[in-house]
Amino acid sequence: MASYAARTTPIRDLPGGRFSPTVANADATAHFTARLHTSFDTVRLLWLLLEAHGVCTAHQHYAWVEGIAARLMPKDADLVVIEVSDAVTGAPAMLLPLMRRRALGHHVIEWLSCRVCDYSVPLLADGRAWTRQSADAMWAAVRAVLPPADRIHIAGIPQQIHGLVNPLALLSVARDSIQVTSGLVLHGDPETLIKRICKPSFAKAFRKHCRGFEQLGGLALVEADTPDLTEELLDVLLELRLKRFRELGRFDLLTQVPVVDFYRAAALQGLSNGSVRLFGLRVGEAWLASIYVLVRKGTLHALLLGIDQNAVANVSPGLTTMGKLMMWGCERGFDYFDLSVGGQGYKQHIGAASSVLAEICEPVTVRGRAANAAILLRSRVEGMTRSRPRLLKAVQGLTRRLRRLKN
Repeated sequence: MASYAARTTPIRDLPGGRFSPTVANADATAHFTARLHTSFDTVRLLWLLLEAHGVCTAHQHYAWVEGIAARLMPKDADLVVIEVSDAVTGAPAMLLPLMRRRALGHHVIEWLSCRVCDYSVPLLADGRAWTRQSADAMWAAVRAVLPPADRIHIAGIPQQIHGLVNPLALLSVARDSIQVTSGLVLHGDPETLIKRICKPSFAKAFRKHCRGFEQLGGLALVEADTPDLTEELLDVLLELRLKRFRELGRFDLLTQVPVVDFYRAAALQGLSNGSVRLFGLRVGEAWLASIYVLVRKGTLHALLLGIDQNAVANVSPGLTTMGKLMMWGCERGFDYFDLSVGGQGYKQHIGAASSVLAEICEPVTVRGRAANAAILLRSRVEGMTRSRPRLLKAVQGLTRRLRRLKN
């Protein structure tokens, strides 16, 4: 992206490296300016300040996003980080981590995700009250400095960020997607948490599973607190998850070596910065489950789970791990358990509340409009399929059979 390097402007000097966000109203009269950064070097300081004092999720942690760019971003892709500031005061308003890549004969600008970032959330400088008008004004400033592309596609946009409205979800160009996210609020006594916040059927099953595991030699949720244990639990997760996904005929991103390397590096780095944690469910001396979790200011994001479903008859190591982890989090002051993206049945079984994620599919050129039309058609077909349980079951069954034949 050398041809756009001249548009990269270093961030302003911040006296003493301090940043004091102020809560302001972002109304219809708000005006913004934007700057394009094509390297983390020019935006790292501001990023860390917004991460520490602003509003974002664990998926925007600097180490996580930098790891995506270093290990997973396509070789022909360009880093696109947009710094948005208040046009009047010059104070930073947000950072948007994006990338530009080539896709089937055209260029697309999308979130810097590479399929390991669940949520498209800007790093917000403060808790200002965004409106559709102010969000659109922000987006106009962003569009003005974006590098040339045929379309913009940003998926996985949550409606809120820690109780604040996500300005990306307010945009006039945003629309509801077919994706949902789920989670549970944690509160009160950890010992009675499952009974209070989960469905009665899950609470009953959880007690049964715990008793069943206890009878086999003791039950423990173990947190990886050393490099050796982190490596061990990640290997357990990979082995159990890939085995189960092969049995189900499902594709898993963890079959790709760069992705595994990314998760391993982030987990080891998490031992020092606390952003990533690994847990294992141990019964006696055997690991029956392992779960990979992102952590950010009161929220546990459950990302990856590997389970040995056939180890013990009539009990579920996966649901037991989820319940134990919620109790662990509640005991340590966490107030939200995020079950990530997807409408899997076990989430409803637990009692999680779901919300629809938004997306931006904005064509810029004729090529972009053609590609965008194909994407929207595919989304409508997928949405129609999901709304018909029998058809969805048939399609999923066919897909599983084809994958088993391929394996």
